[in-house]
Amino acid sequence: MNVRRRRISGIAVTAVAALGLGTLSACSGDSAAAGNTDKFDVVASFYPMAFLAEQIGGDHVNVTSLTAPGQEPHDLEVSTKQRAQLEESDAALFLKGLQPAVDEAVTQSGIKTKIDAATLTSLEAHGDEAGGHAEEEHAEEGHAEDEHGHDHGDEAGGKDPHIWLDPVKYAEVAEGVGKTFEKADPDHAADYRKNTEALVKRLGELDTKFETGLKDTRTRVFITTHAAFGYLAERYGLTEEAISGLDPESEPSAARIKELEKTARADGVSTVFYETLVSDKTARTVAKDAKLKTDVLDPIEGITGKSRGDDYFQVMEANLKALQTALGAK
Repeated sequence: MNVRRRRISGIAVTAVAALGLGTLSACSGDSAAAGNTDKFDVVASFYPMAFLAEQIGGDHVNVTSLTAPGQEPHDLEVSTKQRAQLEESDAALFLKGLQPAVDEAVTQSGIKTKIDAATLTSLEAHGDEAGGHAEEEHAEEGHAEDEHGHDHGDEAGGKDPHIWLDPVKYAEVAEGVGKTFEKADPDHAADYRKNTEALVKRLGELDTKFETGLKDTRTRVFITTHAAFGYLAERYGLTEEAISGLDPESEPSAARIKELEKTARADGVSTVFYETLVSDKTARTVAKDAKLKTDVLDPIEGITGKSRGDDYFQVMEANLKALQTALGAK
């Protein structure tokens, strides 16, 4: 759509296609055209970003995700073909700090509109334990760093990128994305504004459901595979104890597993949560040793046939039910 972007020659595109590298996966299931359509072409880094673009853009956008359904986003490597298709798009929507390969590809690309979701809300430092009282010091430290202009999206520096699991923060990002779409594609600004308002309203309603549904529970502590739910825990007064840190592939130490077993006994934890896109082996081992149940708490990094719902809202409501059961909601 955007004739102002730098074009890649037909010879270059043909050469890239001949390499047979992985294609982009559109949320709509059509990966044939990642860019250069008659719509506002948006390349999103992974599902939560693609969902925002689709909800806000509606019929005016062609959204393609760099991360295929079922692929663990942290492991993504951007192919040469994907880099070429990125150049042909009007906008890139990504979350700096979650996928280093995407950060590099977007930075090096000539795409005009680059939207970093990490700049549209405040990020905080979360570790193996997040939320509740344990997170207050981290939150203060994070705000202090923000005031000094430090990078919000630096996962390696301890900033947690999992903002979409907090409906309030996700709504803040949605508002920023909507405004950027309006500016980049002014012919459809009114529709982008209307769609953004509708999405923010739905996220507000989801926030109310979580606040009400988790207000009165037997315990406030839950155990997860990796530290993806720190923002959610902090929002609703819970404490997340993660087997691994921010990296879902990291292996916990024996001391950490023993610590989790003690926490489970002390805080009346009944369930160890695992997720759909990474192995559940460690979670099941911890649960077996501590004589606990297991269940799914989905970080919604991608929608697959194993997901408990077809989109962000359905899976978030399934997460709420799982938490209510595990925490003993009254």
